[in-house]
Amino acid sequence: PGFKISKGSTNVFVIGLIIFDDPLEAEETALKIKKLRRELGLSDYFEFKFNKCSKELKRKFLETVKDSKFRIRAIVMQKSKIYGKELRNSKESFYKYAIKTVLKHHGGTIENAKLRIDGHGDRRFKKAFSAYLRRELNPYDKTKIPVFKDLKFVDSRKNVLIQLADIVTGAIHRSYNKDKGDSSLYIGIIRKRIENIWDFGR
Repeated sequence: PGFKISKGSTNVFVIGLIIFDDPLEAEETALKIKKLRRELGLSDYFEFKFNKCSKELKRKFLETVKDSKFRIRAIVMQKSKIYGKELRNSKESFYKYAIKTVLKHHGGTIENAKLRIDGHGDRRFKKAFSAYLRRELNPYDKTKIPVFKDLKFVDSRKNVLIQLADIVTGAIHRSYNKDKGDSSLYIGIIRKRIENIWDFGR
């Protein structure tokens, strides 16, 4: 989420949501990923991360899950179009704002969700972040359905569905790097799972 583009920060920041409408589908997808790990001879503790996996491993991962029943929604934030001083100077504020925004503008597709977020940050940040999302997304008006009913921060090393979110989000991010030879490869595999990619700032 950094804004020092000249020092290595990327031009875009992507937050991706993996949405399962059926808990059983989530379990079956998690099992597919764990089986892939075994088939490849990888440790049960191996973590699939877009920036650490080879081109072939990322392709195999996405081929494994492409027919699972989940929906992808994402927000791609063009950093050059973010003008707020607080958002540009605070990674925490920018991160929270991006997640709140993609969850808030869900087009009526997310209700009473069990929300799981990669557990980075200290206890103080997690507590403040949880309160922020509840305040911003769950209305005081009890006649309106809240976006989520349960929020937990989880360790990506122990949760393969968080790893799925990482790989998918990385695939979306890579599609914006047209100078990369594989810019369209990964997103092409999962295109039918994509419900919405919001180009925020365009």
